[in-house]
Amino acid sequence: MKHTALLLLLCLCVAACQKTSTPPADQAAARIGSVAITQADVQAALELLNEQDRAFADTPLGRQNLLQILTREKLILEDATRQGLAQDNTYQELLAQHRAQLEKAYQSYAQDVLAQLWYEKQAKALEPSEKEIKEYYDKYPYEMTVKQIIVDNAQTADQVLRTLKGAPGRWREIARQHSIAPQNLQTLTFMPGEYLESLEVIAANSSIGKVQGFFKTAQGFHIIMKINEKRLSFKEAEPRIRQILQNQKMDELLDTLKTKYEVIIYDKNE
Repeated sequence: MKHTALLLLLCLCVAACQKTSTPPADQAAARIGSVAITQADVQAALELLNEQDRAFADTPLGRQNLLQILTREKLILEDATRQGLAQDNTYQELLAQHRAQLEKAYQSYAQDVLAQLWYEKQAKALEPSEKEIKEYYDKYPYEMTVKQIIVDNAQTADQVLRTLKGAPGRWREIARQHSIAPQNLQTLTFMPGEYLESLEVIAANSSIGKVQGFFKTAQGFHIIMKINEKRLSFKEAEPRIRQILQNQKMDELLDTLKTKYEVIIYDKNE
């Protein structure tokens, strides 16, 4: 009787030791030495797979393949750690570089989120009324299309303008020789308020096919020719006018903030 009680006590002790040294079945999926691959590790790996691979990983064969891959990765990491590669200078330098990149990305994301929250807070104030949209349409119910040549100095601009005034048919040839305008700025279609005010005013007061210029903006010296103008329906114009008015309200708000926070720009590109 005494012997049986002792044997039972010994079995309980062994069971207790096994419980504390072995992770529960719902936590460990595999083990490499002292390193366990947990169910959370498996789930994290599954979330990185595309839909097709995830479906395969849900099968018995697929799960075994996934565990083999995870085991291999852990095995490599375990041996690398045992070899002391984590103290290698190259490893430390690469980690430091990546940490700095991640910090920049995080800071950029944080600023984007903050700006987005600001925009959302201002949304109501920036939204134009239906009356404002209708009044704008009554004043500017049209869009214009212009071709432009941009050069980087006044002397060339004067030469190009003189040439084109006498021979507007040479536009393509002259543009190819002298224009620094990127492809997306060589021909523009816009409503008043969608582009540069100085260009819009000149275009609005120009006849179709007549060469105009030159005038200076931050982009360079412009020579333009209006090639089309058409009236838009209110349905066509409404979303564009809404955006124009929102942009104008934003500019007004930012001008107010510039005064409030005393913005001064020292580096000017004249």
